Amino acid sequence: MSEQPNEQAVGPRTRSYGPEVAEFVERFAAELTEAGMQRMASRVFACMLAEDSGTLGSAELSERLRISPAAVSGAIRYLSQVHLVTREREPGSRRERYRVHADAWYKAMADRDALLGRWNATFDQGLKAVGPDTPAGRRIAETAEFFDFMRRELAMMLDRWHAHRDAVRGGDSSEPS
Repeated sequence: MSEQPNEQAVGPRTRSYGPEVAEFVERFAAELTEAGMQRMASRVFACMLAEDSGTLGSAELSERLRISPAAVSGAIRYLSQVHLVTREREPGSRRERYRVHADAWYKAMADRDALLGRWNATFDQGLKAVGPDTPAGRRIAETAEFFDFMRRELAMMLDRWHAHRDAVRGGDSSEPS
């Protein structure tokens, strides 16, 4: 067996990846971390994104990334909460596999619409609490206006994304396998 974990067979349905892919995984993970995502979640997501099947188990992620199963568990919990991965059960097994879908970013962004709606309700409450004619009230009002604008634009942008994706794929909006 090789000394390099990235060159070993890691699972029944996955193949290992070489140094170039490992470099991509770590670089993209660093970019995601820099943008505010948790470090381990960034590494797990990048690893899954680089997997042809889009599906890996905890042991495979632990081995590829040289992290503990507990670190995988925490990362998956976060990634599930933000809708970047889903959990699946292997038929006839208690083991879970984790899947990243081609439209993971779309789903994550679409979920922001509900979050922005909740924030606007909170901003309304804050505006009433501090008063609309105070400096704090004006800041809260502008913040609410900004996020309301973002919410409307996000919805239109996601619609345009679907049209663009369908045009590029020739009308086939199914996820690649």
